[in-house]
Amino acid sequence: MIANLRQRLEIPSDRLEVLNAVLGDPGMQIINDLLDVVAQYGTPEAINAQAEQASQLSHLLQQVAEQRPEYLAELHWLKEQVAGRSLINMVDYRRTILGDHIPTVAFAEELAVTLEISACQYFPWIIAATKHAIARQELMPSRFIQVRQMKEQEADGDLCAILAAMQIIGASFVATLDTKGTDGSNIHLNGAATITGYFGGIGQPNAYALQWVNEYLYYYTHYGVRQVLNLNPGTVLLGYLLHRLGVDIEFKISVFMGNDNPYSALWTLLGAKLFARDDGSTPLVGFNWSNSVNNDTIIRSAQVRQALNWEQQVRFEHHITETWKSIVRQPYDRREELLELAKHVPNISAKHEGGDPEIEQTRQHPSDILDYFRSQADILATGDWEPVTQNFLDKLDAVNHTARMLTAQGFAVIAAQHLHG
Repeated sequence: MIANLRQRLEIPSDRLEVLNAVLGDPGMQIINDLLDVVAQYGTPEAINAQAEQASQLSHLLQQVAEQRPEYLAELHWLKEQVAGRSLINMVDYRRTILGDHIPTVAFAEELAVTLEISACQYFPWIIAATKHAIARQELMPSRFIQVRQMKEQEADGDLCAILAAMQIIGASFVATLDTKGTDGSNIHLNGAATITGYFGGIGQPNAYALQWVNEYLYYYTHYGVRQVLNLNPGTVLLGYLLHRLGVDIEFKISVFMGNDNPYSALWTLLGAKLFARDDGSTPLVGFNWSNSVNNDTIIRSAQVRQALNWEQQVRFEHHITETWKSIVRQPYDRREELLELAKHVPNISAKHEGGDPEIEQTRQHPSDILDYFRSQADILATGDWEPVTQNFLDKLDAVNHTARMLTAQGFAVIAAQHLHG
């Protein structure tokens, strides 16, 4: 009986003809609208060439010199730390934790956990974090997420400096475009304080989906920003289509997308497969789960990911800690679950959005997700610069707490490649 029912789920191949007819229809307005936006920037090949030029480290450093010359010395200092191997290498790091037992531990590199931190808002935080890691002989993450106003950081020179720093330390970086729910796109919401209570369908209403594409292409061609946050079903589809057209976009799905069960994962991954390029590639490089998921959901979804041959391309990103305020009930600490998950599921990212709960609750200004949506001018004017910087360093400490825990159990971790080898 079950076998017969399963056969009913199979989709006839002629359905693809209908889909292709929709996509290829010269009169299909929503496809025409997308193509019109892309055409403003040139052919996909020309767009990628512009982005490649814009992302060159020499080009980024030149822009830093023009906008924030005081940052050049700090970037050169960062390069010196890489060249001088000032940070602990992975072999020595493991030895500090395992001591004489290290020869007996067989690290499963194929199950290595990526160390991730969010949100890295400002360039000076990267320098502060590096000094912090040097002093403690700890690790810097290999993945940084940012949720700061793009226009603000473009204007003050932080954007180029952060992009340069990421290349220097060997880490991936995800930016969050300004076209999202806090930009007034949904007239019925009341700013950042309102959207934290929602997990889907609030980010890019009406024509804003195309505005998101336009904004992406601007930052891609001008600065080489390749990976961005994606939080709406429409812009996820547009990301697939943009990649299918030939633009080398990459994106990660946000926790605000609300993927909280294996069937939402199945839908997202099926879409990725349907619109994959002929070489098998997909722009979906990060899949951030809702905070409410359990290990069973991730394990079942990993089976789908493997069956679709996405295991190496699509990283599952899971919040291990969260900001103390404005997002989840506290205390929130998923490390014990991560230890179990890491035994079975490859290509997982341990995302740290907050410090350890026992530290957060002692801070006069604990981490707050609403701080992500504040302007730098406001943070400076209210005297909150030092507290929010401390919040970021607390998150770095949480990253290292997780790294030590994993290493002690024989799990490999992925830290900033150029800093730790």
